[in-house]
Amino acid sequence: RLHIKQRLAASFRLFSKFGFDEGVAGHITCRDPEFKDTFWVNGFGIHFSQINVSNLIRVDHEGNLVEGNHPVNTAAFTIHSRIHQARPDVAAAAHTHSTYGRAFSTLGKPLDTITQDACAFHNDHVVYDDFGGVVIELDEGARVAKALGQNKAAILQNHGLLTVGDSVDSAVWWYIAMERCCQVQLLAEAAAGKNCKGDGSSGTKVISTAAADQASQIVGNAFAGWFQFQPLYAMILKEQPDFLD
Repeated sequence: RLHIKQRLAASFRLFSKFGFDEGVAGHITCRDPEFKDTFWVNGFGIHFSQINVSNLIRVDHEGNLVEGNHPVNTAAFTIHSRIHQARPDVAAAAHTHSTYGRAFSTLGKPLDTITQDACAFHNDHVVYDDFGGVVIELDEGARVAKALGQNKAAILQNHGLLTVGDSVDSAVWWYIAMERCCQVQLLAEAAAGKNCKGDGSSGTKVISTAAADQASQIVGNAFAGWFQFQPLYAMILKEQPDFLD
């Protein structure tokens, strides 16, 4: 339990460092290793840069505070509880209102495999296009979970990104990687003058299906997600060791 809480607190510090915070929006959850119908999450109203092990809270799938002293973000348990219920293989889920993920989500389309990094999400992410306002109802969370299916990520149209993993490490890395893929595609399409000819083509060069299939097996597997997180954890531990408090 202490291990996952340390990884979770470190993840919020990383999200703050990378500018993924937006007021009080955003949450990362991790299933408790003993009481698996509960999960650890950031307390509502605490800035990502101020989160540490001791101020994380534990919540059940109905939004009741089980452990901790801070309020619960309704959207956090509404979305994440239904994902944790629907996907026993998922240990952690991440969602924030990061800039490029939000911008890309307004396009209502999946990522293109235009870089090796984007191949991590090849045939492994969906677009959830049923935005119904701020997520405060459990049925909305259930629809998000259903749309996610067995994939590692979802682009929530007009909202932002959502990633999941079998560890905090992998879920958080997939989020960081997907945000950067959104940034790269937005830049590439802008540079290519997307739709300037009116033919709907982006002008970007898409990786072949066969090559994307091969690359996704290497850069998109669960171990790769976990491993990519390790140097980030080491970096934030050196810079901000107080997250262990």
